[in-house]
Amino acid sequence: MAMRKLDCDGCTSITCSSTLEVMEQDVAKNVKTAYHRVADRGMSACLFGSGGTCCRNCNMGPCQIIDGVDEMIGICGATADTVAARNFARVVAAGSAAHTDHAREMVRGFLDTAKGHGPHQIKDVEKLKSLAEVFDIVTEGREVKDIAIELGEKALSEFGKQDNTPISMLKRAVPKRQAIWNKLGIAPRGIDREVVEMMHRTHMGVDQDYENIMLQASRCALADGWGSSMLSTELTDIMFGTPVPRRAIVDLGSLKPDQVNICVHGHEPLLAESLCIAAQEKDMLEMAANHGAKGINLVGVCCTGNEILMRRGIPVAAGFIQQEIVLATGAVEAMVGDVQCLMQSLVEVANNFHTDIITTNYRAKMPGGVHIQFEEADALNSAKSILAHAIKNFKKRGKFFIPQDKKVDVVVGFSHETINNMLGGTFRASYRPLNDNIINGRIRGVAAIVGCDNFKLDDNVHEIIVRELLK
Repeated sequence: MAMRKLDCDGCTSITCSSTLEVMEQDVAKNVKTAYHRVADRGMSACLFGSGGTCCRNCNMGPCQIIDGVDEMIGICGATADTVAARNFARVVAAGSAAHTDHAREMVRGFLDTAKGHGPHQIKDVEKLKSLAEVFDIVTEGREVKDIAIELGEKALSEFGKQDNTPISMLKRAVPKRQAIWNKLGIAPRGIDREVVEMMHRTHMGVDQDYENIMLQASRCALADGWGSSMLSTELTDIMFGTPVPRRAIVDLGSLKPDQVNICVHGHEPLLAESLCIAAQEKDMLEMAANHGAKGINLVGVCCTGNEILMRRGIPVAAGFIQQEIVLATGAVEAMVGDVQCLMQSLVEVANNFHTDIITTNYRAKMPGGVHIQFEEADALNSAKSILAHAIKNFKKRGKFFIPQDKKVDVVVGFSHETINNMLGGTFRASYRPLNDNIINGRIRGVAAIVGCDNFKLDDNVHEIIVRELLK
């Protein structure tokens, strides 16, 4: 199926170029992607759904709400403000739950590593000690193993914490910010607790005050950002190494014609790191050679791709909206995913080729996919089983097309620690130069431009925001 629309909302000029080149090839003629589904829908989005005023929170509905029209409030009397706040808050709760589940797995994996189980190790001891201090753990004169185990146990308890004191990671915020959160009553008390309370309060007949709902949504978001997400990031660095600047490449040209191409997709670095280790093992390389391949080429897709990009320099072949396109090359033996952001359509695309979609997490199975459960307690052997399945597909590869000139050079790995060292030097790391220039007005502020690409928006909006901030 030829591409009919490549002034596509959602992709940059870079991704449009490589996407178009692949989709114009004969090998991709029967592939239907999200680009096509957007163009073929033939109907606009529901105005009530788009505006957040469709309520399905109880069995009296669904109710469509129109702000200011008395006859068009909920059967229970819920107004547009209440319904929109509830719907938004439930989205916040779902996102927080996803990051929380991710973080819980990272903490469990960290505990296993601390106890000497699995292929991973404690790589950043200084960051381990720094994080331990946040949890009031004594580090002086103690073995790294003992510090790590105590940290893992205390971190795990943060998820189910039941008292009303704030979660430990909030101590990292500046005192003035903590004071604001405490004044508003939105300092999170337990990571899981805020998600549960959010779902309760947004049910029919509970919290009807949109401002009060939004305050709890803020608390739920803080439990995610300052609790689960920050905790997961720190433990990932401690186990796999804090990123430092390195050169790498991205885009579809990172696929290799003479090697087993395996896309790693999802969010949990435990799987990706284990695959990276297993792919360098002698028995795996020999197996690839016996099947006619000159090596094993891991490439990233989406978030987990960024993890191995910045720590290992492994290329990112595609972002979220290109995940189907990388399969449309016909050069991928397997796409391996764990949780979050895998399109269900991947199996349909893969069916045009020799490619397998391998799911690895019991939470996230896919009809038509191959499920090989990744066992963290036996991570290396699990990873080898996954790689072996992909390697066996190499001989089945048919016609393929790799846009080999579509590679972009990037420099990645600018962690907090790296920036600190760049500003103040390795021995006197400090944000002082940045702080001083914000105070004197030479620098107006710091902004993070973050977010997945989306078919509803042109990806260049990030560039527009940056240009406006630089004015």
